[in-house]
Amino acid sequence: MPRLTAAQVSYGSATVVLSALAMLLLSRTDSGAGVAVIGTAALLLGLLVSMTVPPRRRTGTARTPAAPAAARAHHPAADTRITAARAERAGEHSLRR
Repeated sequence: MPRLTAAQVSYGSATVVLSALAMLLLSRTDSGAGVAVIGTAALLLGLLVSMTVPPRRRTGTARTPAAPAAARAHHPAADTRITAARAERAGEHSLRR
């Protein structure tokens, strides 16, 4: 069974609270059995709502096509520039202590 999302949990919880409150106010029940029936009905309704909320679809997970071979090729000139820049900064003092 997949995990519930935050939206499913919040919609289900809100449904339980609001439906129980509405049913208690509309039925004007005084007995404990009536309150138990209303509470059970509210819990079942909240479970139904939380399971029917559609899960969020991921729109950005589509795989992108692979980069061309020229873009993936190793460029030794770029490595040389990076190494030279690191060598220049090696003697500098750090501002962090």
